Amino acid sequence: MNLVETFRTGLEAVVSHRLRSSLTVLGIMIGITAVILTVGLGEGAQQQVGSEISSLGANLLIVSPGSSTSSAGIRGGSGSASTLTVANSDVLASKTVAPDIAGVAPVVSASESLTEGTTNWTTTVVGSNASWLTVRGRTMAEGRFISGHDVQTHAAVVVLAPTTASELFGGRDPVGQTVDVAGTPMSVIGVLTAEGSSATSNVDDQAIIPMTTAATRIIGGTSRNQLSSIYIEATGSKTLSAAYQETDRALLNLHGITTATGADFTITSQQSLLATATSVDKTLTVLLAGIAGISLLVGGIGVMNIMLVSVTERIREIGLRKALGATPRVIRRQFLVEASVLGLVGGMLGAILGLAGAIILPHFISNPIAISGAAIAGSIAIAIAIGVAFGVYPASRAARLAPIDALRSE
Repeated sequence: MNLVETFRTGLEAVVSHRLRSSLTVLGIMIGITAVILTVGLGEGAQQQVGSEISSLGANLLIVSPGSSTSSAGIRGGSGSASTLTVANSDVLASKTVAPDIAGVAPVVSASESLTEGTTNWTTTVVGSNASWLTVRGRTMAEGRFISGHDVQTHAAVVVLAPTTASELFGGRDPVGQTVDVAGTPMSVIGVLTAEGSSATSNVDDQAIIPMTTAATRIIGGTSRNQLSSIYIEATGSKTLSAAYQETDRALLNLHGITTATGADFTITSQQSLLATATSVDKTLTVLLAGIAGISLLVGGIGVMNIMLVSVTERIREIGLRKALGATPRVIRRQFLVEASVLGLVGGMLGAILGLAGAIILPHFISNPIAISGAAIAGSIAIAIAIGVAFGVYPASRAARLAPIDALRSE
């Protein structure tokens, strides 16, 4: 029996037992679909996190204040202290002190109410300088950003993020209009380009004003020189580590701290954020893929079960083929072809269902699902391998049958 005849016979055997074959294919199909969707969810989450971190700005370092301790000895969380000042950011902006820093954007922020006519909206008001736009990697949709002159003159101007502008003005053009920020009338000079939001923050819902204006008209008091954070842009990805060291060394000297362990501030880089988030996502992906792999194992056991039943039912057919000259190799190959067909059909149907799920499910859940060609091709290959692997024992059992014993079997 040649190879073509072997394939034809194997296909006929699969088709002749439609219900049994369909149930076997169903088990493999569910397993393959689960693998594709879980891997897609993991990769989609990694891409989403990477995109959100990248939206913070290019080659970014974030300096946050340390923790505070009350008079009663109660320690606050990270960022609760007031250890960063405007003077700190001015020193970091010096090329003599930090030659690998391209831009410094000191930030002071507070949640305030914005009012336009009869419409009001509470959002985060950010006080910063002209470097904020480039350091954070943002662009303008219309109008202009705050300038150095605005900072020097304490100008009453504001730049709105797109969500904030939409909530206050609807479909109207906000540029040139006036908005009350915490009771202070300010002129809208520009609107930022949309960047998107995440489950924890919305960078499209904020208002940016000159740092000096925020200090004198919004914050005031003794806290006007204190900063919520400092955003630092390195001159390039290769100098990010050097910029980190320069920032750390300068702030330790400014704060009179002699040991790194005593630092009253925290420096976070995009790489560390991305590495941590990616590590968590990869762990979850492996875990979910392992659970999905159990479905494939169950499908493989189903293939073996079906093939063993097929061998038992076709003992006389096997004996007749052997009596007519079929070698054990031919018999083994026939049953392996049947098992491979079951795996291939289950793998292809599972891949189709997985693709459909990857397209449809994001409309109902908040997480994206990445479509991976490698995962789809690998899943189909795994399905065929499962068919072959779990078909080896039944095929070998059929090949070992003696012709006389098989022909005598009832």
